[in-house]
Amino acid sequence: MAGYYWIICFLVLSCLFRVYEASAGDSDPLYRACLGECERTGCVGERCFSHCKFSSDGSSLDGSWYMQEPLYLRWKQWSCQSDCRYHCMLDREKERAELGQGPIKYHGKWPFQRLYGFQEPVSVAFSALNLAMHFHGWLSFFTLLYYKLPLKPDKRPFYEYAGLWNIYGLLSMSAWFWSAVFHSRDVNLTEKLDYFSAVTLLGYSLILAIIRSFGLRDEASRVMVAAPLIAFTTTHIMYLNNYKMDYGWNMMVCVVMGIAQLLAWSIWAAVTRHPSRWKLWVVVVGGGLAMLLEIFDFAPYLGLVDAHALWHASTIPLTYIWWSFIKDDAEYRTSNLVKKVK
Repeated sequence: MAGYYWIICFLVLSCLFRVYEASAGDSDPLYRACLGECERTGCVGERCFSHCKFSSDGSSLDGSWYMQEPLYLRWKQWSCQSDCRYHCMLDREKERAELGQGPIKYHGKWPFQRLYGFQEPVSVAFSALNLAMHFHGWLSFFTLLYYKLPLKPDKRPFYEYAGLWNIYGLLSMSAWFWSAVFHSRDVNLTEKLDYFSAVTLLGYSLILAIIRSFGLRDEASRVMVAAPLIAFTTTHIMYLNNYKMDYGWNMMVCVVMGIAQLLAWSIWAAVTRHPSRWKLWVVVVGGGLAMLLEIFDFAPYLGLVDAHALWHASTIPLTYIWWSFIKDDAEYRTSNLVKKVK
């Protein structure tokens, strides 16, 4: 249970992160006036944006400018729409600060300062560190299995869950990679990749939780568990991508899958006598404290560090402890199996 506590929270929060798009800043009259002017002229005050193309009568040369931005401009540069929103937001926040008013959210996000072209640079950095920590954990797990622990005559590890954890490591790295990409540049494509990689990992984590906690070792039992969950997760992603990006439905799916695997790990934690179970309790307590950062959200300090970024930071040491437990589990199971063989 504990090992999955924080990663389940990460996945569920990823599913819920953009359920509500409307924010107080969106309805601010001065912000909306600034945005309307920028949409007509391509300028905010004295700042004009070269990729906003307008004719002498104020109309877009290519039709609706917000529909004409090519992918390379939206990825490598800030689009006309995003530049208008960003600089209108900055100007409005300066005015609010002069009046002694605190920051407010715009389009579902706090007012962040861009740094070297990154939209949320601190969250990007911590997501990248989580990715690196998962890579280190997976690589050390792989090295332990194939180079340090005894192998079967066919050179396969004794640990019966080796393949499942290898896949888990790859999916975890993918989820954190797309998390870093999304925080660096929020467009429709990166949003979907972040969403779908998180849902994929959540569905696979449920499969792994059931197989490991109930000790399913034969292929038939594993297929009976995995097949319907893979089919459901795939159908869910296709529905979101091809039919409707339903945030409410996606929230329900994430919560149900998260609770289901927490129950599976709870049963296992209640009956196990695993020698490294203390690491599970460290992770569950640390994960609970880290969740307070998401519950008590606050505006970014200096426009860079917000509660969500600090939560990303808190998962870095938890990832190290979790992979340490996985390696201990491999050693524990291998030792027991080798004794049976002898």
